[in-house]
Amino acid sequence: MERHFDEELAELHKEILRMGVLAQEAIYNSVEALKNRNPLKAQEVIANDNEIDKLELMIDEKCFELIARFQPIAADLRFITTGMRINADLERIADLAVDIAQRVLELVDKPILKPLIDIPILSTIAQNMVRDAISSFIKKDVELARKVVSSDSEADKLRNKIQGELVNDYMLRDSSTADRAVPLLLIARHLERICDHTTNIAEDVIYMVEAKVVKHQHQDLK
Repeated sequence: MERHFDEELAELHKEILRMGVLAQEAIYNSVEALKNRNPLKAQEVIANDNEIDKLELMIDEKCFELIARFQPIAADLRFITTGMRINADLERIADLAVDIAQRVLELVDKPILKPLIDIPILSTIAQNMVRDAISSFIKKDVELARKVVSSDSEADKLRNKIQGELVNDYMLRDSSTADRAVPLLLIARHLERICDHTTNIAEDVIYMVEAKVVKHQHQDLK
């Protein structure tokens, strides 16, 4: 029985890792669509969301089945319930990538407002946070999870910089730029929200390993 349980947990590992990879790819492809003004790539991100939704449901069902069949306790139960929460955050991350792709479709037929510099940097931060958060879960690496949590402030600062520039340097000076600036503002916000969800994942990993609640207590991680 124990061997079967371990095999099932290993399978759960793999499926959550796959979910994480798909979420990272969705972020990358949505921002690549923006950089290259490529509507086909944006539409591909939107279409691929169905696969991610199906995987989310499958992982949830697997977690419920593991709890029902094996009645795990303590660390194993925390691992499974954490997996369920991570699964939900990853699905939301993928939804936000779809939101980015939809904003891209609003921009592709409009003249470019400004060179894209900070949004791709924010996208890279978000992708790295997702990668490290999932790795911290698989490896039960609390230090890596803490690194993810601390990265969120960098994402917040960059989002604020993007917002300030678009509002102050463009929209307030020339209201006709709003139809191009607002989608970029929303994309920056979506990327920052992705980082927030990734922070949730890292906080859940810390709880899973240490049974210590750190949500809203980031100063304790320093």
